[in-house]
Amino acid sequence: MKQPVVVIACQVFQHLIEKYLSHNGEPDALEAARVIYQDYGLHVFPNRLRETLQAQLDSLPEPSLVILGYGLCGNGLRDIKAGVHTLVVPRTDDCIAILLGSYQAYQEAFTREPGTYYLTKGWLESGSNPLMEYQKLVVKYGAELAATVMDMQYQNYKRLAFVAHNQEDLAAYRAQALEVAAYCAHWGMVYEEIVGSEVYIEQLMAWAKQPQEPGEAFLIIPPGGEITQAQFLRM
Repeated sequence: MKQPVVVIACQVFQHLIEKYLSHNGEPDALEAARVIYQDYGLHVFPNRLRETLQAQLDSLPEPSLVILGYGLCGNGLRDIKAGVHTLVVPRTDDCIAILLGSYQAYQEAFTREPGTYYLTKGWLESGSNPLMEYQKLVVKYGAELAATVMDMQYQNYKRLAFVAHNQEDLAAYRAQALEVAAYCAHWGMVYEEIVGSEVYIEQLMAWAKQPQEPGEAFLIIPPGGEITQAQFLRM
């Protein structure tokens, strides 16, 4: 008997994943028994992300094929136990490789511009970016110490890249991204906009519809298995 498919993913991927799900019995789309999108801000707190995802898995009523729409995310997926389920996980450190279309695309971008800080609409909406970090630090420690802490974290970055999947998102979030870019300019960061690729998500959803050898793109965690940091390492 075929296992039901469940999707648990970060909200940043919702508009991409929805394209591949069946809503009216489309023959080429993936039938999902349940789809759960988690708040953007969870990635800021890896322990909370881990606890939330584990609770979601443990609450599923029957053994399922679970698509996790996350990278390792600051070790937020580390130690998650599959239980009775089979987990399919993108083999990436974070969402940037997924947004760019592949781990290889991310590596190529890193080789060209290693000192890049990436922005996404999810990170803008959740307040996870240098400008918001600085503003929070000012409230807590004052402007002088806040500036020192931020310099330690960001002075070696050379580029601020806003990654979106279409022109509509670029237009909708450009003003917020440019605010962050204006703040980061004092470190010499150059602002750039990148239209990403949905290839990684497309492959993930296609695999869920017709499982096969995952290659290096995905991790398959069998029932009783556990996600470890070492599984994401590439030699």
